[in-house]
Amino acid sequence: MRSRAHPTRRLVLGSAVALAACGRPAAQTPAGPAAPLKDLVPAPFGATAMTGQLDDPAWREAVLRHCSQLTPEWEQKMERTLGPGFAHDFSASDRVVAFARDHGLRVHGHTVIWYSQGSEVFTDDLPRDRFAAEYDRYIHALVGRYRGRMAGWDVVNEPVTEDGNGLRDCHWSRALGPEGYMVRAFQQAKAADPDAVLFLNEYNLENIPAKGATFLRLVERLLTLGAPIDGIGTQSHLNIEIPAGRVRDFFRDSASLGLPIHVSELDFPMQRDGGHLPDLRSTAERRAQQVARVGELAEAFAALPERQRYAFTTWGLRDPDSWLVRAEGRNRTDESALLLDAEARPNPAYQALVDAFTGRAGA
Repeated sequence: MRSRAHPTRRLVLGSAVALAACGRPAAQTPAGPAAPLKDLVPAPFGATAMTGQLDDPAWREAVLRHCSQLTPEWEQKMERTLGPGFAHDFSASDRVVAFARDHGLRVHGHTVIWYSQGSEVFTDDLPRDRFAAEYDRYIHALVGRYRGRMAGWDVVNEPVTEDGNGLRDCHWSRALGPEGYMVRAFQQAKAADPDAVLFLNEYNLENIPAKGATFLRLVERLLTLGAPIDGIGTQSHLNIEIPAGRVRDFFRDSASLGLPIHVSELDFPMQRDGGHLPDLRSTAERRAQQVARVGELAEAFAALPERQRYAFTTWGLRDPDSWLVRAEGRNRTDESALLLDAEARPNPAYQALVDAFTGRAGA
């Protein structure tokens, strides 16, 4: 995932019919520069960082204005850190962590164990004792390298199937057990850095109620098995067309576990994934849907007890930073799925977030 700039369009919230259908009044796009998000969000506000962005003056200016936390977007994933023969390379990760330290930002680690990576080295024919030993060694090497310097970690990422009907089959589960690989990862991470907040992280929890329910049951199950899970990460790649109330319901259910909650990868794409029918929604309708869903998410997060508001992170800060826009991502050059546009000016959803966090939503 790399950054690519794209032209900016001025988009205006339109028809009252579209806004009324979303059940939320329009959030007017503020004029002028956006007030710092870190001063508005009732928790640390974060975004992603990659080494290629660290020397970009415009990116640096926007991040240092708005963020109090960074998440390495790619630099701590196994495709970057793990090589043949179980060699470890954390040099790119070190650069992001050093940048954050030098500028007084805290860091959230992402991600230690993910079903989609590591199979080139952790193969199915690897002897199980070697598999387990290298698994433990990798976790200790990555998490322990930053002991005392990371606010938290996504220890296990995306363990639930796409439709929420069970757990993913992967190289980790086949070698160490469907739940065993997760328990082991959390235990090893806790031993490597006892003070970091350790998260189980997943996507589509708000979008697909069955997946949200399976995920929360998994958290409860892993806790009973001895996994030191300290928090819940909901990626919040929002489908802006989901019914009103679905986001609120997931936050209510997840809050009942009493754990800190991290909105860990927020974006809210205007374009639909897949499908063969043309998308006939107007720009005004799509912006209205964004405003409604982002506002609902922010209200649900603000309603959490303070001790459960770990952080609020967007996956990219400005529109061109998004994986949806970049050529090696979805390559949607006209996508606008973040709080700030290419010039770091507020998009309409920015004001919805502000309204929710200042108690003005619905006023």
